[in-house]
Amino acid sequence: MQKAIPPCFACLMLLTGLMLLTSGIAAAQSASNQKVIGGPYVVNAGQRSATVMWVVETGQVSIGAAPGEIGKTAPALHAEKVEFSGLKPATTYYYQAFPGEGGKGSFKTAPPREVTKFQFVVYGDTRTRHDVHRSVINAVLKYSNPDFVLHTGDLVENGADTSLWPIFFDAERELLRKVAFFPALGNHERHAENYSDYMDVKPYYSFNWGNAHFSVLDTDIGTVSGTKADQEAFWKEETKWLENDLAQAKDAGFRFVFGHHPPMTAVKRRQGDNAHMTALEPMFQKHRVSAAFFGHDHNYQHYLKDGVHYFITGGGGAPLYDVDMPPAGVTIKVASTENFVMVNVDGNVAHVAALKPNGSKIDSIDIGQ
Repeated sequence: MQKAIPPCFACLMLLTGLMLLTSGIAAAQSASNQKVIGGPYVVNAGQRSATVMWVVETGQVSIGAAPGEIGKTAPALHAEKVEFSGLKPATTYYYQAFPGEGGKGSFKTAPPREVTKFQFVVYGDTRTRHDVHRSVINAVLKYSNPDFVLHTGDLVENGADTSLWPIFFDAERELLRKVAFFPALGNHERHAENYSDYMDVKPYYSFNWGNAHFSVLDTDIGTVSGTKADQEAFWKEETKWLENDLAQAKDAGFRFVFGHHPPMTAVKRRQGDNAHMTALEPMFQKHRVSAAFFGHDHNYQHYLKDGVHYFITGGGGAPLYDVDMPPAGVTIKVASTENFVMVNVDGNVAHVAALKPNGSKIDSIDIGQ
């Protein structure tokens, strides 16, 4: 009977090395085959920290009602992120997120409270009419120079549909490579995991920038849960957080609130739809909110009620709505047009200007502390 020959240790090591090398090459080839469909972009920018992100397509899935029939194809997407800490306030940073010119970007970190001069831009409802979405982003790049931007929600038509996110990121690419991005969750995001994965933000949150405090709300309680009890519990918790957040920001020069659903509207068929938001008006007045910005209605609206300015900037691409019944006694300006809002904070004055994609001015106002 022939004895088994024990394996050579050196041979085992060589074989193991070849397997690891082959595995490494395969992994590198797999990574190189991934297509970047979003970014780079920066979220969660603070005085000393920021997160650089980009989204890659790792594959595709096609489905159809019969064998060999393709009815729909959707990409498999994955968000990459790198968190940085120990940064310097009020500093412009440049980064390379992935190889090539397209992987380069820059952003500013938030300045300390004593800084009282900066600019930010607000827009929203970019979910459809992608050519209009692109025109709004091009106008932001042409007519403003923001330190950061805020989106009032409805980034895409269905947050759970991965085929829509590449369209959003493609339209936003050149803007997001230059500024930090702060989004609010809209009803069309549907509380899908894609939104939290790609944006890396909580449903509601706040941040400081110079002498201003920003509270960003999740106003879409209807898709938080399938039960009324859970929805009410979520909103109770959020409003409690907001009350505390605004109270702690009492020494800020400006207090700005952002969300998707507005507490009032000039769109007749939508009036009374957002009672949970209307109920927040006394809180805004109590804590001397400087201005509140919303989307949801696809137009421009500006109101002044009990000392608080309310802006609706939902003209980022979704089909326009008529402004057929402006609320009496509080309306400053309403217009059924595409738009974005530019805010220049300079000392104790915030100059707010609403612009059309062609650069023409819709409305402007100076808000004091």
